[in-house]
Amino acid sequence: MNENFKYGLFFLGGVALGAIGAVAVSRGKLDLKPFATELVSRGLDAKDALMAKAETVRENMEDLVAEAEAASEKRRVRREEAEEA
Repeated sequence: MNENFKYGLFFLGGVALGAIGAVAVSRGKLDLKPFATELVSRGLDAKDALMAKAETVRENMEDLVAEAEAASEKRRVRREEAEEA
């Protein structure tokens, strides 16, 4: 079977499926509201989980920077003390 012919059949199948779906929605036989509500709800749950992880990572990075600044300050003080001696 020719590749172009195969892709053409896939395209026509998609158009037919889309047309059937559009007719079903327009006649009210297919109610998408519960599905859409559940999908948005799951999306919000995922967003909340992702934001919690991002907050944890941010706090860990702040701790790391504070520890690095403290270590740098200790080295600077030691270096100044060594230069004075």
